[in-house]
Amino acid sequence: MKNMDKGTVMRTVLLFIALINQVFGVGTIALDESQVITVVEGMYLLGSTLFTIVTSLIAWFKNNYVTERGGLQKKALQAQKLIKK
Repeated sequence: MKNMDKGTVMRTVLLFIALINQVFGVGTIALDESQVITVVEGMYLLGSTLFTIVTSLIAWFKNNYVTERGGLQKKALQAQKLIKK
């Protein structure tokens, strides 16, 4: 990972900030019993959070050159002038 370009590092940092916010972000505070999250709402929130984490990590990995093979692909694309340096 020490050979990542600046864009990949920035996208990685921002992804992790967004995921931390999604999982540990400030929620509503229940002031009385009518505001307590029901089981169905809790399951939806859990499913939504897991979906966000999984899909964003997959998208991050697929769109960044984070492996050695990815670095070679990037160099090949740059040599053919298909992407910017």
